Amino acid sequence: MLSTHARPITRHEYALIPFGAPNCQLIEGDLVMAPSPSIPHQDIAGRLYRVMGNFLDAHPVGLVFIAPADVHLSDLNVYQPDVFFIRQENRGIIEEHGIEGAPDLVVEILSKTTEKYDLGLKRSIYARTGVEEMWVIDPAKRTLALYRLAENADVPAATYRAKQRFSSALLPGLTIELPALFAS
Repeated sequence: MLSTHARPITRHEYALIPFGAPNCQLIEGDLVMAPSPSIPHQDIAGRLYRVMGNFLDAHPVGLVFIAPADVHLSDLNVYQPDVFFIRQENRGIIEEHGIEGAPDLVVEILSKTTEKYDLGLKRSIYARTGVEEMWVIDPAKRTLALYRLAENADVPAATYRAKQRFSSALLPGLTIELPALFAS
């Protein structure tokens, strides 16, 4: 019996595989597989999720989720944003298997391998499918860029540095202390 064996993938090659939130995403019909995010990435995602979750416990204006959770934007686009928020009045898009439609807010945390997706196709498709706001967190630069996608998907409305405070009109009353977000 004839058999073939693929060459093993090295740790170095594995590290070069583009990642999103674990496992895979469908981006314009292409399956993008993913290794686990880095520890700094997960630390930032966890800190942000806790801050938003604690705020929403006291002010129940919506729900916050953390990856991996599928967001079905179209037949060709199923993403796993690192963190995302859905207003109370839009809860109808929440299904057992995932989200059927655009969250109000998505957060993407950049890495060397995800930047081209997060700032390229994904951002443009988030805008096209009705996501109102996108926060892009760059751990290397220690910044948070706020995109108001309905107004301008190409240029951030504001960029905040690690020593600043940040707030969004989508979550009135919530202030995010960026020094605490980038604490690790």
